[in-house]
Amino acid sequence: MSDLLWDKGGSGAATVDERIQRFLAGDDVLLDRALFLHDLRASRAHVAGLARIGLLDEQERAALSASLAALADEYRAGTFVLDARYEDGHSAIEVYLTAKLGEVGKKVHTGRSRNDQVLVAQRLFLRDALDGIAAHCRDAANALLDRAEADALTPMPGYTHLQRAVPSSVGLWLAGFCEAFLDDADLARSTRSWIDRSPLGTAAGYGVNLPLDRAGVARDLGFAAVQLNPLYAQNSRGKFELQALMALAQALLDVRRLAWDLSLYTSAEFAFVRLPDRYTTGSSIMPQKRNPDVVELLRASYAVVEGAMAEVQSVLGLPSGYHRDLQATKAPVLRAVERGLCALVLLPDLVRSLEFDRPRMRAAITPDLFATDRAVDLARAGVPFRDAYRQVAHELASLTMASPEESLRARVSPGAPGDLRLDELRARLTALDAALTTDSAGQRT
Repeated sequence: MSDLLWDKGGSGAATVDERIQRFLAGDDVLLDRALFLHDLRASRAHVAGLARIGLLDEQERAALSASLAALADEYRAGTFVLDARYEDGHSAIEVYLTAKLGEVGKKVHTGRSRNDQVLVAQRLFLRDALDGIAAHCRDAANALLDRAEADALTPMPGYTHLQRAVPSSVGLWLAGFCEAFLDDADLARSTRSWIDRSPLGTAAGYGVNLPLDRAGVARDLGFAAVQLNPLYAQNSRGKFELQALMALAQALLDVRRLAWDLSLYTSAEFAFVRLPDRYTTGSSIMPQKRNPDVVELLRASYAVVEGAMAEVQSVLGLPSGYHRDLQATKAPVLRAVERGLCALVLLPDLVRSLEFDRPRMRAAITPDLFATDRAVDLARAGVPFRDAYRQVAHELASLTMASPEESLRARVSPGAPGDLRLDELRARLTALDAALTTDSAGQRT
């Protein structure tokens, strides 16, 4: 392992017990691979801020900035690897700069701690993750809305308690998930706005005796504002990650429910939907099997995020200030975000590829499913609804079957099959597209 940043040198040199050091470092240097480019970006902004307050001259700033950019290029190219030589990604940066620039490289850590260094790297990571959640939810909503428009009045049974209940439509089913993912995208964007504060420049949680240009550094990193109080910056570690995971979890709850529906609808007992072969696998022993493994693992994705939230919440029972326990929040957050985004990105093409068995769905709409329509018709004719309800309950055996499409068109309460208001969902989607485009333009500037 390369020189430790906290090694005092001389008579105070650290005596490293390799077993203890492995326990302390854990998988930090491997986990930091997901954060390394964010760390480098924040380091360049920090260097520029030090130059603005006169702690670095222009030649030093330029050398440090160029070397940080070179390290980013080497990392992307795979010629620089974060591995067990380093305690963590932060240490790797300083070791690299010192090897390249000598005494100038040692100046990069002026006015900052690894505490605020990891905070800002994770904050940048969370912003990108939330942008990804919002964009993937938008894409899913768009695919769902396209299919809902195409099959607005395609009949399918509506279920409560997993029992056939009333005639419904493919359009209503798909539009319900479209609206859900629009809400999920809005939540991801509002969560991003909530965490969009720069913690860099708070050091170990109590500030430093330097007039750091925290506002300028925040602007350079595209943050909306500075997270002002240094102690709160430390206390927000884990708290902000948990909120981002909650936004992800909301989206994956909808993924889970959609996947559950597909698990049922693709079964032989329902046979309403067929998945293309690329979304299925075979059995190692049963030659006839087409297993919906993609759908089932989509359904399981929420569990990864739920587990991560439980881990983070368990760690956060701490007093104020930084504690090494907080290192244990990094792995579950990175794991959950990776798995969640992998799940969300699959949804649009999956939705577009669904094949509906329209005759099968229509045949599943039996005469008894029109009982509610009949009771409401009687109520509209003046019969008190409870009396109408009881009358129809005694007429079930003799109910005649109307056209499913006729039933759907007559169901005109707002949002119901006869008035899906898909134009309103399309307007929300258009507004979301514009907002995401504005967000993206703001990040580039």
